[in-house]
Amino acid sequence: MSAVSETSAFRLAAWITAINVLVASGFAIAGFVAPQAILPPGAAPGEASSVFALYAAARSLPLAAFALWAIAWRNVQALIVLGALAGVIQLLDAGIGLVQHNVGKAIGPSVIAVLQAFATVRLASRAGG
Repeated sequence: MSAVSETSAFRLAAWITAINVLVASGFAIAGFVAPQAILPPGAAPGEASSVFALYAAARSLPLAAFALWAIAWRNVQALIVLGALAGVIQLLDAGIGLVQHNVGKAIGPSVIAVLQAFATVRLASRAGG
């Protein structure tokens, strides 16, 4: 494939991955700073929600940092791996939304997972990976 198609595939994957990991990190930070913003209506924030937010941040913040590093350094192979991981995490988040019978928490992550898969597979095919 041409360098132009690999460059455009990298840009698409970079944008989608950056949005994916930054949104996930934002939810984790919001869960810690303002847990009432992400809790179900009527649920009171407490120690359990703070601990849950810390667990979410422990997975999402390092993933975001490494993904943004891969983008900044234009590391195609790292972006493929980290993009795939971010997509799988969104797919699992969609599963949680389904288990909770919450359409919004299922559709949003599903859409992001599909976009992430498309961009990651496209980049891998253009990069020969």
